[in-house]
Amino acid sequence: MLITGASRGIGRAIAEACAREGAALFLTAREAGHLDATVAALGDTDVQTCGADLADGKALARMFDAALSWAGRLDVLVNNAGIYIGRPFTAYSLDEFDALMKTNVYSVFQLMQRAIEHMQGAGGGSIINISSTAGKWESPNQAAYNASKHAVVGLTRCAALEGAPHGVRANAICPGLVETDMLQNFDSHAQAAGVPFETFKQGMLQRIPMGRFLQADEVAHIAVYLASDESRTMTGETLSISGGMRMG
Repeated sequence: MLITGASRGIGRAIAEACAREGAALFLTAREAGHLDATVAALGDTDVQTCGADLADGKALARMFDAALSWAGRLDVLVNNAGIYIGRPFTAYSLDEFDALMKTNVYSVFQLMQRAIEHMQGAGGGSIINISSTAGKWESPNQAAYNASKHAVVGLTRCAALEGAPHGVRANAICPGLVETDMLQNFDSHAQAAGVPFETFKQGMLQRIPMGRFLQADEVAHIAVYLASDESRTMTGETLSISGGMRMG
């Protein structure tokens, strides 16, 4: 099982949840040393790590080859790595847009291609892409980020359609507001609104009918299901989890 962006947040929670199910894990993050805390939390799990900047196509290819060499085969790919940049629409620079696309979209596309080619010859497999509710609806001050997450949803559906005859499944999880380090990046939205971050954060909470932010492990439970045979006929789905903030 290959998990990208596994050093913190949702990626780390997925690694921990899958380790409890007995999965052998190949974990990657931009810096290999950032994975030490994740590995320490996994106990006796069969695990290997690799540092790779997934915005670099060559580094991505080396990482994927290393994962296959270590495991011998790949049954599950979790594309979780991603970056966030929030700006008013006209304030995004082309460099920022490009950075978002390279990490959030191009890396997903390339890893899906490689995984599908391998899985088709190995009897099938499961691809789990971490998108966002931002990939299903509109929202202010994050047009480039939303575009990247919409692209992940589109890639997932197309790959699912083509992979189904070969036993390759692809699904996307679309979390709402998760209480991770990335939530702090919403400070740019607070600045755009002209309010302190804590005030803005309370405003976000009021938009969630269940009255709280998601926890990373709640997203991880869905990933475990999608990785397992219990979801063997589920493909092309985009599963939202948002505390009721966004439905459908």
